[in-house]
Amino acid sequence: MALKQILPKVFYSDINVGLKFFIDGMGFTLGYHDDSLYIVNRDDITFLLVDSKEFAEGDRPEIRIATNDIEAIYQEIKDRAPEILHPNSRVVSHKPGGLRNLLLLIQLRFALYFSSPYNPY
Repeated sequence: MALKQILPKVFYSDINVGLKFFIDGMGFTLGYHDDSLYIVNRDDITFLLVDSKEFAEGDRPEIRIATNDIEAIYQEIKDRAPEILHPNSRVVSHKPGGLRNLLLLIQLRFALYFSSPYNPY
């Protein structure tokens, strides 16, 4: 047995905001959808986007996606949708514990980071 993937569920008051961010900004593709659930995928990452004003007004989760090439992710987002780069994090930053982070601006109540281990050599 092995744990393979985490499937975060993100709630939106306006699902079009989430779809624009993930599909247009991040290059995800839309898989399944019904009246309130939209499943978007890219590589081995899946997000469950839910149209629910009630739950969207709840807590603000922080989600991190591990990558082996944070500079390439940064360049792709900068080229595709620079407006989603967080104004306080417009470059890849070095954080305690050896992580390199890139924070994206999400118009709602959660934070999405990309992280990779820092290797100065």
